[in-house]
Amino acid sequence: MSETVTYRVPGMSCEHCKAAVTEELSGVDGVQNVSVDLATKVVEVNGQGLDDAALRAAIDEAGYEAE
Repeated sequence: MSETVTYRVPGMSCEHCKAAVTEELSGVDGVQNVSVDLATKVVEVNGQGLDDAALRAAIDEAGYEAE
């Protein structure tokens, strides 16, 4: 069954930010889709068996902090 996890990532401000976060999150096991809204600074991750710690680590690896 698919699940969606949402994070607020206030440090994102441009297309490069969006691409970096999307790329890192896409590499996490179980992730099927990543949606980034720069206007609201919200990242939605869709997939199966998502690991919160792994997702937060991926956002951190991209240079941002998830709330």
